[in-house]
Amino acid sequence: MFERDIDSENDGRRERIRFWSTIVLGAVLTGVVGALVLLLARANDDYDRSLGWQTQSMEVISQTRSVDAAIARAEAALGRFAVGLQKEDGRIYEYQWGRARQYMTRLKRNVRDNPKQIALVEQLAREMDSRGEQLGDAALSANYNQTVAAISKFYAAGQGDGLARIDNLLSEIIANERALLRERNRLAAADRASLNQAILLFSLLGAAAAVIAIGATFSLIRAEGERRLARREQLVESDRAAQLEEAVEERTAELAHANAALRSEMTDREAAEAQLRQAQKMEAVGQLTGGIAHDFNNMLAVVVGGLELAQRWLPDTPEKAQRHLANALDGANRAADLTRRLLTFARSEPARPEMTPVDECIASFAQLIERTIGDRIALTLDLQAEGLACWVDRQQFENALLNLAVNARDAMDGHGSLTIRTLDDGENKAAGLAVQVIDTGCGMSPEVLERVFDPFYTTKPAGQGTGLGMSQVFAFCRQSGGEVQISSTEGEGTSVAMLLPVAKPVTGAVDDVAPGESDAPAPLADALTILVVEDDARVLAATVDAVSELGHSAVACGNPLEAEALVEGRLAEGRGGFDLILSDVLMPELTGPEMVAQLKQRWPELSVLFVTGYAGDASEDAAFGDHDVLRKPFTLSALDRAIRRSGETRPAGQRLAS
Repeated sequence: MFERDIDSENDGRRERIRFWSTIVLGAVLTGVVGALVLLLARANDDYDRSLGWQTQSMEVISQTRSVDAAIARAEAALGRFAVGLQKEDGRIYEYQWGRARQYMTRLKRNVRDNPKQIALVEQLAREMDSRGEQLGDAALSANYNQTVAAISKFYAAGQGDGLARIDNLLSEIIANERALLRERNRLAAADRASLNQAILLFSLLGAAAAVIAIGATFSLIRAEGERRLARREQLVESDRAAQLEEAVEERTAELAHANAALRSEMTDREAAEAQLRQAQKMEAVGQLTGGIAHDFNNMLAVVVGGLELAQRWLPDTPEKAQRHLANALDGANRAADLTRRLLTFARSEPARPEMTPVDECIASFAQLIERTIGDRIALTLDLQAEGLACWVDRQQFENALLNLAVNARDAMDGHGSLTIRTLDDGENKAAGLAVQVIDTGCGMSPEVLERVFDPFYTTKPAGQGTGLGMSQVFAFCRQSGGEVQISSTEGEGTSVAMLLPVAKPVTGAVDDVAPGESDAPAPLADALTILVVEDDARVLAATVDAVSELGHSAVACGNPLEAEALVEGRLAEGRGGFDLILSDVLMPELTGPEMVAQLKQRWPELSVLFVTGYAGDASEDAAFGDHDVLRKPFTLSALDRAIRRSGETRPAGQRLAS
């Protein structure tokens, strides 16, 4: 009995031990399970956040490249628009530039949590605004059919460093985001390892709990089988995780390879574009240099030959010498006019229209055309627009006629027939005057006709043409409110028609000397005392002689730094001030406008006449203020008229006073 009680007590003690052991084990297992659940949830959240950061970095890189591509497509469309004046190209440019700004908006939103990237994106936005203003000027010129201005502005925009700064900013943004992406990939890998560890611990805990539960209710053999099954599942999950990790690494390597290939392609494309631009620029320079040399050699031959013949005839037969001197002067004037036209073409100088009777202008210009095309080509004038006038720049109109005549002469190989015809459409005065230039030359193929108005395009051999003739004709007609039409058949000839609007006669005074009017200086009304400032000794001597020939008193000044002392010294000697300062513009140490600005600080009523042979950017005309500008080379009559106009602005009876 006593032994049974002892056994019963022992059984009760064992039961209590098993009970409390079960309670303690359950509490421990519950705590471990809760901790593992929290660890698993945190690891999963960290991994999801890392994947989100990776996605954000990829979006930033993609949007940056989209901005770059949209800018490139916009500039390409603008280039086509500037050359071809196709409105569709202009709309493409506007659309692509708008797309670039949309991508910029998304890019700003995606980098708002990165101060460094925000600063770069804001700087990129400012550079794009500046670039947009430059390209917008070219687009505006192209929209108004100003081909030359559009091409010049587009080319100037291409030469600026704004695009390079944009490319540098885009590359820096991508480089920063890639560095951030590498860090985020490292964090994602660490988070993924933590998640795998949590999953592994949770799986082990589940297996242990399953073993305990099964061991409590089932046999040890079944429990062992369950444990083996859990181990196999664990191995399968491990293999699956390893395969997933390997797939991620392969995909990352593919993206890195694709990125490297894209960067290599962009570098090769930029190098090819730079080589192409350089080749085109060198080809245009070669064509332009050869053509200018050819034309100037012809004009200098007239000048040198005329002066040499005049030198021979001057002692014995002055009247023949006078004729050769006139020919030499005409050749020099033509050379100066060629320089002015080339500079006008280069700087997009606006036209100076005047009321021009077309038939009279062509008839008076026909002699020069005959001398240009040669004796073997028969020139026929069929003028049927008598009494009609157009509001055009007379020199540009004559230049267009001369360009068409020279092209016709070259197409006929110096032998054939050239007809200049004017037609009047009496029913439509708005666009009712056509000036046709018809030749019997070799004609043009359809391929040549498509590019005939392109700047620097020519079919002539090197040194015999600049490729600017037809583009100048096209620009002249557009500036005059008209258009140009061309038709040609190979082997039969070519007909070019300039369609110009008919203008109503305009009355009013004209400052320039009309064709045929005497170019002699008018009688001198009042002799002036003129200070001539010029750094070139030969030009200074010639200008002083010209001023003296007109009856004025000239004082020479070879250094602009000495002008103020001369004015002050003359006033100190009591001889009175200078009535007029005649100054060159470009001089070393001090330019003409800078010198005049210093003089006017002391003598504000000073009269000034600038003389220059430089034709820079048209915007530089603002430096001359309200003073007259006389272009070199000039005649005595032009100098006399300029001095009289400058004298009229001076208060009557007043001279420079200290």
